[in-house]
Amino acid sequence: MGEFQMAERMAISRDTLNRLEKGDPTVALGTYLRALRILGLDRDLDLLAKDDELGRKLQDLGLEPSASGRAKRQARKPRDEESNRDGNP
Repeated sequence: MGEFQMAERMAISRDTLNRLEKGDPTVALGTYLRALRILGLDRDLDLLAKDDELGRKLQDLGLEPSASGRAKRQARKPRDEESNRDGNP
């Protein structure tokens, strides 16, 4: 399918289509979705939204506080409490 025909089917200008192809962040998300639908790739969005067990496990590992992070927070605690008593945030 040519550029003109694609832009016409999407009801957008060729300039907008060019920006979409370059990944311009100012192009509306709905425009990207229309392009996927016209190309027959809209069902692939379901795969992106599918629960990713490995990704969640990796994300959870990254959320656990490290021992050094706990030590830093504990070291800051008395100073934070002292400033709160003085009325300073």
